[in-house]
Amino acid sequence: MKKIMPQEIEVWYLIPYLRKKISIILAQKGVKQKEIAKIFGISEAAITNYIKEKRGSKVTLPSDSIKAIEKAADKIIKGEDSTKTLYELCEKFRNSKELCKIHRKFDKSVPEKCEVCFE
Repeated sequence: MKKIMPQEIEVWYLIPYLRKKISIILAQKGVKQKEIAKIFGISEAAITNYIKEKRGSKVTLPSDSIKAIEKAADKIIKGEDSTKTLYELCEKFRNSKELCKIHRKFDKSVPEKCEVCFE
């Protein structure tokens, strides 16, 4: 089995999950799908699939993480750069060890204390 690197976990699983959740929140707050697609630089079809829960990462984060995701969505609505906001959100999850949990879920060879855990 090919070893999966922590950066790949973030790019393949965490970022799509966060982008999907933010897209859903933006749509619930009245932002049009076309605008959400423009914000993230992805197709409107991708946003439609996110909202219908058909696409996006299969990871889950703790339920208390939704507050941080909602805060990020609010920043984007206020005009903050979506890439910067997404990066800051990823940094929060990196530092909370959630990325390490996801990493272990998809790569069984990762020890309990890997370099992502900051332990």
